[in-house]
Amino acid sequence: MSNLLEITIQKAAIEWLQDLGYLYIGGNALQRDLKKVVLEEELRSFLTKTYPNIPSTAINEAMAEFTQLQSMDLDYRNREFHLKLTQGKAVSWKDKDGKECAQHLYPINYENPEANSFICSDEITILGKNKRRTDLVVFINGLPLVLFEFKNLFDQEVGVEEAHRQIQHYTLDIPQLFDFNALTIISDGREALHGMYHAAFQWFAPWKTIDGETIIQNNQQQLNTLIAGLFPKQVLLNYIQNFIFHEDHNGKLIKKGAKYHQFYGIRKAVSSTLENIKPKGDGRLGVIWHTQGSGKSISMAILTGILRAKAELKNPTIVIQVDRNDLDEQLYDNFVFCKDLVGDVQHATSTDELRHLLSSDGGGVIFTTIEKFRLKDVLPLNPPPKGETQSSDSQQRGKEDKHPVLSERTNIIVLADEAHRTQYGFNDGGYAQNLRRALPNASFLGFTGTPVDGKDADTELVFGPTIHTYDIKQAVQDGATVPIYYEPKMIPMNIKGEYTQELEATTADDTDESNAVWAAIEDAAGAKERVDKIAKDILEHFTKRTQTLDGKAMIVCMSRRNCVKMFDALNALEGCPEIAVIMTGNIAKDPIAWNPHIRTSNEMEAIKERLKKPNDPLKMVIVRDMWLTGMDAPVLHTLYVDKIMKGHNLMQAIARVNRVFENKPSGLVVDFIGISNFLADATKKYTSGGGTGKPTFDLDGAVELCLNQLDLTKTLIGGFEITEIEQFSASQSMNWSSEVLNALMKDDATTDNFLKEERKLTELVAMTSSDERIWEIQEDVAVIQKFRQVIRKIKIPPGQKREKQEAIKDLISKSLAANKIVDLAEMYDIENADISIIDDRFQAIAKSKGNENVKIELLKRIINDEIRARLMSNMTKMSSLKEALEKVLSSYHKNTLDSIATIKHLLDIAKEFLEEDKRLKELGLTTDELAFYDLLSTRTELLNVQGPIQDLVHRVVDSMKKNLQLDWTKKENAKAAIRLAVKKELKGKVPFSELDNILKVIIEQAEGQFKDWPLVG
Repeated sequence: MSNLLEITIQKAAIEWLQDLGYLYIGGNALQRDLKKVVLEEELRSFLTKTYPNIPSTAINEAMAEFTQLQSMDLDYRNREFHLKLTQGKAVSWKDKDGKECAQHLYPINYENPEANSFICSDEITILGKNKRRTDLVVFINGLPLVLFEFKNLFDQEVGVEEAHRQIQHYTLDIPQLFDFNALTIISDGREALHGMYHAAFQWFAPWKTIDGETIIQNNQQQLNTLIAGLFPKQVLLNYIQNFIFHEDHNGKLIKKGAKYHQFYGIRKAVSSTLENIKPKGDGRLGVIWHTQGSGKSISMAILTGILRAKAELKNPTIVIQVDRNDLDEQLYDNFVFCKDLVGDVQHATSTDELRHLLSSDGGGVIFTTIEKFRLKDVLPLNPPPKGETQSSDSQQRGKEDKHPVLSERTNIIVLADEAHRTQYGFNDGGYAQNLRRALPNASFLGFTGTPVDGKDADTELVFGPTIHTYDIKQAVQDGATVPIYYEPKMIPMNIKGEYTQELEATTADDTDESNAVWAAIEDAAGAKERVDKIAKDILEHFTKRTQTLDGKAMIVCMSRRNCVKMFDALNALEGCPEIAVIMTGNIAKDPIAWNPHIRTSNEMEAIKERLKKPNDPLKMVIVRDMWLTGMDAPVLHTLYVDKIMKGHNLMQAIARVNRVFENKPSGLVVDFIGISNFLADATKKYTSGGGTGKPTFDLDGAVELCLNQLDLTKTLIGGFEITEIEQFSASQSMNWSSEVLNALMKDDATTDNFLKEERKLTELVAMTSSDERIWEIQEDVAVIQKFRQVIRKIKIPPGQKREKQEAIKDLISKSLAANKIVDLAEMYDIENADISIIDDRFQAIAKSKGNENVKIELLKRIINDEIRARLMSNMTKMSSLKEALEKVLSSYHKNTLDSIATIKHLLDIAKEFLEEDKRLKELGLTTDELAFYDLLSTRTELLNVQGPIQDLVHRVVDSMKKNLQLDWTKKENAKAAIRLAVKKELKGKVPFSELDNILKVIIEQAEGQFKDWPLVG
């Protein structure tokens, strides 16, 4: 029945595709070689019909171009094909008179969707490294461009994550399918997500609209909405041609595709451009308002690529204009990564270079900051001859009167990033006025993450109406960003009386250190006693927060001076992690003590890359202005604010912690200076502009939700008091635990309800863990989480579905705190299969004092798990470690080793696993090869080998793998073939008298290691 249910979802998808005009052909009915994935006759038919004047020899050449890819690496083959798919390929031939002919061919007719064949086919068998059968494939002109993978809606143990995991296996087993894959869909009938085949699960996303106007939030309709919204033929072809691209990160390719809000926002921007570009319209192309963190730079790159390809724009020049150098660098780097989309990008590094680039007649993409549209210095004029009129004041001062015209072309389009304040400098000599004088016939389109509608700063008056909105609320609902919580911790400043009224009028731009008000605020904020107090609070808060939620933090201070003070105060505290100050410097004026914080651009970039890496020891950065805009580090989850910020700048700053990252449930803004009113004002401005949702959520509200959720979840297990449980004897604990577990598992509905409510509780605890009120309930939560852990281990045995890294957090850290509760996992003989013994955090926990008996038990089980997981790949080494483990535990139980010494010995054994991994890398071996290396390297005195032993190991293992077959250990002929293959490799390198002995141990290792081929090995 379960298979029928899964097929029901599959058949529903096929019916919806048929409604859109797709032809259904069952996988068994397709005419194809099982090793090939292209329907070659379909492709040949399309090319012949579309290009009737091209001879068959040229058609054959085109077929080869589109189906035979040269790259060795899958990702590079996929990119090679995608470029051919979207940009076509030229073929040449000689006619009957010997004249050279050529034509550019496309494998798809993008202009006329009905001129293509659209086939959907299910249950397609493909022979690759292993034999696999795919659920559903969409072929366009015989090219397998879309893959669907389904899981059973009614099977509670599998969902879209399992479908995603299966796709990752397919890339290894049948890689030829992914040479041509444009888009991958995963669905369990309820959830339906689209993404790129190699993307992590977190980057797969729903498609929540059919027409681009109405958002469909009903999760039950996700698959129907995705097919109805993305798979109409014209929409799908547009998406494939324009909205998929590969980024080249120094040789590592990352394939990306647009989300639905980007697709429809860009599509509207293209239509508005064609309608309103000068001279047809007034040159105001509109505003795209997508909340921060929702992929604005990708949207700008895709739009640029589409506009450059529009024939009616006649090779346009796209000017990407920003208002800050750091934004310029960030966005420029993103465009360089997207070279496949936008082509070569030119970067104006000076006013002179910008003027030169814009004076050119050719098209292209030019990056610049708006301040480069400045008036240049000119040589002052000599005094006028007697009797002549004096020249203008500006010329006498050595400035241009006005900005020169650089180009009068009408196909120049300016894309303004963060369309706000600097766009409104229309006073004489203002940058915005200079830009328009330089490019009098240019058209303008604004991108923004926050609306700006202050005095003399109306976004729509400058750029035209908002043509597409994607607000905070929708971004959070879609999982494009995480919610941000707000925690007030204001530490008052001792502001002098004459400045208190002026303080309210101070803006984030009043950062001139000569400004008396700003100087007074900076002094008050930087008072030593206050900074020391904040530093202590930050360290305590961050330490507590990262106990339950891995991540990093950013601290924002009023000035560079205060940044350095905060750095010094934090580093004076015990337990402070590595921190860096990010600021500009002037070595001619700055104190010598600041020198360690002044870095070159390359050094700054290196710090940025370190911050983005979750496991790098750099845990916090302290900033004033830099990195508050345009810098994405998804691992950031906490922003500590000790700087007055308002409006746009405030919204930009808090968005540093709203990026999606692994299991991060939310971001947190901790306020030490009092920005709550400014947040309220920013929210008011945000919602008045048409957006919905708050930029931050009140932490007090979240704590209240968490406490209420705890009460609800405790009720589900019959209620308990932690003080009573701590008084239980072992038998009482066991009886109580068993009763609760039995009650929770009486039926699926009860179990599912408990797991759902427990998950809500765990997420709320992670969000609010820095609040002292939550510290008081940690042990209650730990008890509840242990029941969840046991239920999941019972329902989903180890190896089928592993918990993520939360296992380390809630099963070790929290179970240690709740050690009076009987370990239910142990009681039911369920394995802790997911905790890494070599994790630094666990090592730190194990070495700390207290709860030694519990730690030893955990260490024993986790080391056993590691040994079990590695045993088949290296029986000799793992058997040795198992003996060592048993010896240590025997000594401990005989009281010849105390608990502290036992833990030390166990950690030493654990380090052996780390050494094994290190040794693999140093030797240049695979996991499969290491055991055979150990077998041979212990017999070096018998070997007659020229060069490294690794060379012989490579050959031996390769010879075995070539002869492996299903159930080979049960087939004497198969085993004999492997023996013979290995014997050939060893012959002449091992004495004849020892050959059989060595061969025997090698085959024994192979039988253990490759027994389950092709599932392993």
